Amino acid sequence: MENQLAKSTEERTFQYQDSLPSLPVPSLEESLKKYLESVKPFANEEEYKNTEAIVQKFQNGIGEKLQQKLLERAKEKRNWLEEWWLNVAYLDVRIPSQLYVNFGGPANHSEHYWPPKEGTQLERGSINLWHNLNYWQLLRKEKLPVHKAGNIPLDMNQFRMLFSTCKVPGITRDSIISYFRTESEGHCPSHIVVLCRGRIFVFDVMHEGCLMTPPEILRHLTYIQKKCHSEPDGPGVAALTSEERTRWAKAREYLISLHPENLTMLEKIQSSLLVFCLDDDSPHVTPEDYSQIASKILIGDPTVRWGDKSYNLISFSNGVFGCNCDHSPYDGMVIVNISYYVDEKILENEGRWTGSEKVRDIPLPEELVFTVDEKVLNDISQAKAQYFKQASDLQLLVYAFTSFGKKLTKRKKLHPDTFIQLALQLAYYRLHGRPGCCYETAMTRYFYHGRTETMRSCTVEAVDWCRSMQDPSASLFEQRHRMLEAFAKHDKLMKDCSIGKGFDRHLLGLSLIAKEEGLPVPELFTDPLFSRSGGGGNFVLSTSLVGYLRVQGVVAPMVHNGYGFFYHIRDDRNKSKQISRITANRDGCCRGNDQVDMVIETDW
Repeated sequence: MENQLAKSTEERTFQYQDSLPSLPVPSLEESLKKYLESVKPFANEEEYKNTEAIVQKFQNGIGEKLQQKLLERAKEKRNWLEEWWLNVAYLDVRIPSQLYVNFGGPANHSEHYWPPKEGTQLERGSINLWHNLNYWQLLRKEKLPVHKAGNIPLDMNQFRMLFSTCKVPGITRDSIISYFRTESEGHCPSHIVVLCRGRIFVFDVMHEGCLMTPPEILRHLTYIQKKCHSEPDGPGVAALTSEERTRWAKAREYLISLHPENLTMLEKIQSSLLVFCLDDDSPHVTPEDYSQIASKILIGDPTVRWGDKSYNLISFSNGVFGCNCDHSPYDGMVIVNISYYVDEKILENEGRWTGSEKVRDIPLPEELVFTVDEKVLNDISQAKAQYFKQASDLQLLVYAFTSFGKKLTKRKKLHPDTFIQLALQLAYYRLHGRPGCCYETAMTRYFYHGRTETMRSCTVEAVDWCRSMQDPSASLFEQRHRMLEAFAKHDKLMKDCSIGKGFDRHLLGLSLIAKEEGLPVPELFTDPLFSRSGGGGNFVLSTSLVGYLRVQGVVAPMVHNGYGFFYHIRDDRNKSKQISRITANRDGCCRGNDQVDMVIETDW
């Protein structure tokens, strides 16, 4: 990725989209074989035989018919999964997405030129924002280099959803609206929204065809902050976006019914490039401990976050930064890319603006003042109350494992990501005395509009290794042998997932075909082992490699009393790995080994 941040002069960002292969439909036989292997760690002999019979019946019966229907769908759609996944994983979900769906993370500028310091919020914010806007212009001009695996181009469609994109709540299903356009496609919105103390402001970042400079942005941010600090707080309409989705949809409809201008203002927020959040908090952060800032980002003040926006850039009062983003339109690698780009620019310029200090005569920001009544104010109050109640169940810990990094594992010819995944399996096994069903994100961007596949890390081989590590009579040779078998199995499954041979999304497709055909739910999906092994999004461990850069990120666990681990792996810097773990313990006690950097504990 380091080599993919410079401006591209030879290739356009989206030029390969039309030539990417379609997402394939895996073989039914192979998918069911892999599924059976994945449930073994969670079944006794009798349970496994029962599930084996159910799978065989499915394969020879309704499964074959559903497979044919899925193949027919794949002939008509370049990505048979895309619409289904968006709806099932995100848009149909009714729980509050700001807490349970959104992801975010702290910026690591504090590791170099921007340590926490009161009084730096606006100046740093203007520079940070300017670098973000330059990235937006790279996308507009299609100068952002195409991501590749070797020489193979990867799908870049998700990058279209970073700016000027917003989720809109619906009574039963939400929708996503994206206003982004490349320069060759036509007009694109060029305004941003600023939230401060429950109030909402908007201004255009382009003036007379040119991007505003940091001094000009600083003038606007100063105006907003002074106004908000010298006048009463606003009603905090943004807090409504943290509500349960159907309640937010009804509250939005009512808000629109009060005055036609309310809809106009909502559309301005929806179409804005991003939301810049001026947060009055001053979270503590050091390169070794990002706990407090990560917590503020994930579960901070809902009146200064627009939870449905694809990008909330958060600026805290002591000059540290983070972001909170809707997961629906894109996955973590998009925000990782822009975050790394901005951090590299801040490093390159030593955290300063070195250009002209001249400030043009640009109109001041406009405040969006919604027409509200007692019902709206009560809805806002209720939204804040439920948000803070649910957020109080979450504990988050971020710290650095500094003993070694990627260089050592690669020197031992062990894949760094697999190394972490097996370490997590061993930690869970030691803590609970049983295997933990685990989701790891695998990418499918080799294919048109590809996003992710489920990689199940709790393999038979991983469990055998964990047991050997707990067995005092097991020899070092045996433990090493079983570890290498677990590595090989994990690496093979991850490769299969990335080339369209995973099975979880395939099974999802078959179940949705049955639903669309009005057929009864196949027994395969009601078998207790299906959910016990993680099926249907019931993974006790939800994990993801954020990357091999400095960028961090977190998201809530998939299930109540579940764990989530989100980690990035550096080469070796005495702070070589930073890992995020989300976990839940009823006693509220944070437990684990000293190799984790990020821990989130929750009772939801």
